Amino acid sequence: MIKDTIGIFDSGIGGTSIWREIHELLPFENTTYLADSINAPYGIRSKQEIIELSRKNTIKLLELGAKIIVVACNTATTNAIDELRSEFDVPFIGIEPAIKPAALKSKTKTIGILATKGTLSSGLFTKTSELYTQGLKVIEVEGNGLVELIEDGKIYSEEMDVLLDKLLLPLKENPIDYLVLGCSHYPYLIPKLKEKFSPDLSIIDSGEAVARQTKTILEKKGLLNIDFRQKGSCIFYTNYNPSVLNKIINPKNNEFQVKQLNF
Repeated sequence: MIKDTIGIFDSGIGGTSIWREIHELLPFENTTYLADSINAPYGIRSKQEIIELSRKNTIKLLELGAKIIVVACNTATTNAIDELRSEFDVPFIGIEPAIKPAALKSKTKTIGILATKGTLSSGLFTKTSELYTQGLKVIEVEGNGLVELIEDGKIYSEEMDVLLDKLLLPLKENPIDYLVLGCSHYPYLIPKLKEKFSPDLSIIDSGEAVARQTKTILEKKGLLNIDFRQKGSCIFYTNYNPSVLNKIINPKNNEFQVKQLNF
């Protein structure tokens, strides 16, 4: 099989926020997305479980012709990407909470991080946080339950509002001026988060940086598509109910293919 697609995987639909940034920056590249929704959320799983699920997703993407793999999941990146890089002969792009820009730009010297338990408890997150947050107050909040509601298509539900009000209380009690989103599902909550905080709060995620890094690595490896005659194909696979993924990807029309696949 010719390896001609950017492979992307996440523990569900959240990584589509990363896919959007990649597709916008590299519209002529083919992309193949795996939503491992049947095993979501990864954030409550053990490190070994996360590694095994990440291996499974990687193997499937390689079977589907991936020339590079984007781990569009903070929890999988922080817990499994080192193992993936040591085992598979393909470039990997990871995703981490954007702590560095928040720490450097904060004027109140107080930042918030909304992430999964799996990300916040990982060694990579701890190392990154210690490197950039000296002298800052960091309010870490586990977004327990958020991924499940997003996966169920309940972003704008009353249930989501109640959960957010509960989870965000420690952040509202502190003068944070930056909120770092440490899960690729969470960018879909930005409209709700903006309703609940001052307009002065800056909310940042890693999507744009991941897209730029993907382009850089493709260029360095000589893998960048230079045929600009037509836009690349974009195919999405899920091992659960495809309706929510389809709604996220195709809100107005059926431009992109969404298929159910056992993996």
